Amino acid sequence: MEKKRLEQLKKKLLQKQSDLLHAVSRNEQDGRLADEEATQDVADKAINSYTKEFLFHLSNSDRNLLQLVHEALERIRDGSYGQCVTCGNEMNPKRLEAVPWARNCIPCQEKEEQGVHV
Repeated sequence: MEKKRLEQLKKKLLQKQSDLLHAVSRNEQDGRLADEEATQDVADKAINSYTKEFLFHLSNSDRNLLQLVHEALERIRDGSYGQCVTCGNEMNPKRLEAVPWARNCIPCQEKEEQGVHV
């Protein structure tokens, strides 16, 4: 992969990492605030409980994506970025442009989603 494209993708990954760290922090803070709100009735308690669960789900998804971004940055550092972690083949540059934290080429990703182990 050419150095200029790699730097562009690294910049995208670092921006995504920053955005996700901010989102996780904000969701955790919002969850704590939902705990602190004084609830008067059962409906308010149910809404607060739902809000906390929703924020936890968002935060968990963001953490998972953050891990994928971190792994992609590690692959850039060790020189393996752009190669499928499953089969080792070169990944399509358009795939990396769309999903810079992608771990697998499209055929391997499809197999993984179908539960087929390569």
